Amino acid sequence: MLKALSPRTVFAGLVALAAVSMLFAVFYLQRHLNLPPCPLCMTQRVFVVGWGLIALIAVIHNPAGVGRRIYGALCAISAVLGGAVAARHVWLQYLPEDQVPACGPSLEYMLQTLPFSETLELVLMGDGNCADVQWTFLGLSIPEQTLAVFVVAALVSLWQTLRSYPPRT
Repeated sequence: MLKALSPRTVFAGLVALAAVSMLFAVFYLQRHLNLPPCPLCMTQRVFVVGWGLIALIAVIHNPAGVGRRIYGALCAISAVLGGAVAARHVWLQYLPEDQVPACGPSLEYMLQTLPFSETLELVLMGDGNCADVQWTFLGLSIPEQTLAVFVVAALVSLWQTLRSYPPRT
């Protein structure tokens, strides 16, 4: 059954997963529940948008052969990198309270005053704000849920990259 899925359909599914994830984050978590995203959350959103845009370009382009594999690999890379950021976020949430890093300046302030490389380093380190569990669903915090979405996207992207394709008709 899975072999019957066209590559374009799989890429469209990745686009839909990214879109639903972003809509949920922005409209439900951020606007409805008033949960401001921490720097690690915003970094994860960049990777969600990254795989979504790559998959959207693949849907539009609909390449054959190696092009499909390249798009799948690029989506997988974005999902794996985002998953690494989400895993760091989860790790921060499980640290004992006395080991949680101190809260740092806002992302806006860092972008305005620090060099980009230093800002990126500080963002990826996370801070005390990132360790707070603000909301859970089915016992999973937001970063744990995001990590699960990244794992799904990475697995689908890898499958898309490695599967054999039937010839186009």
